[in-house]
Amino acid sequence: MTHNELKKNDKEAPLFQHFLELRKRLMYCAFAVIVLSFGAYFFRIPLLNFLIHPLYEAMQQTSATNRLIYTGVAEGFIISFKISLLSGFILSLPFIGYQIYQFVVPALFPHEKRAFLYFIIGTPILFLVGCLFSYFVVLPLSYVFFLDYQTLNTLLPIELEAKVSEYISLTLHLMMAFGLAFELPLVLLLLGKVGIITSQSLISHRRIMIIIIFVIAAVLTPPDVISQIALAIPLLLLYELSIFMLRRREKLCMI
Repeated sequence: MTHNELKKNDKEAPLFQHFLELRKRLMYCAFAVIVLSFGAYFFRIPLLNFLIHPLYEAMQQTSATNRLIYTGVAEGFIISFKISLLSGFILSLPFIGYQIYQFVVPALFPHEKRAFLYFIIGTPILFLVGCLFSYFVVLPLSYVFFLDYQTLNTLLPIELEAKVSEYISLTLHLMMAFGLAFELPLVLLLLGKVGIITSQSLISHRRIMIIIIFVIAAVLTPPDVISQIALAIPLLLLYELSIFMLRRREKLCMI
């Protein structure tokens, strides 16, 4: 075997080992999601009640019919399966973060390990904060707004007959959108850590970012002003918080 062939084999062997390690970590993550989803299925009724509660409260303030319907034979099971799977995924986020950290950390320097650890810990926390903000603040306001469009003063009354699948999909969509949007400070801090952006660059592009944030809010939320503003305002505050934290970090690095 020639010298070049030996070097090629030496390069391919570590690459193959990394692939095996990645596959092992992904299998651990998939197993955790499956087990926790299976467990969450037994709590599907409390989980459904939790998700339905914002609409229930909104219906008490309006003349809406206090019920949800489904029209497909398998629709009830599909909703329960979707909720269980999403719950299993959310519950397994800390474990998934740990597996990602264990896979990446051997290639990092000590100061990079610390920064990446903060990122891994902060990601599920901020995601949960975004979901809870959506649940307790945005959803109640949005559903009261939507239900106010019912009217009994037309030739035929216009009343809501809400499908459970559409309602759950909309609720989960909003909660996921807010959860992802609240990751903004972590993303900006990570970009600042690697030197791609600075606090000054964020300040100089503030006007452009305001427009981008409102566009993102319009894309991620339903076409109502309340949801869009409710997402845009926290994003603007998080953007300013990112500037403050980046500036503080830059000052500490100069000392």
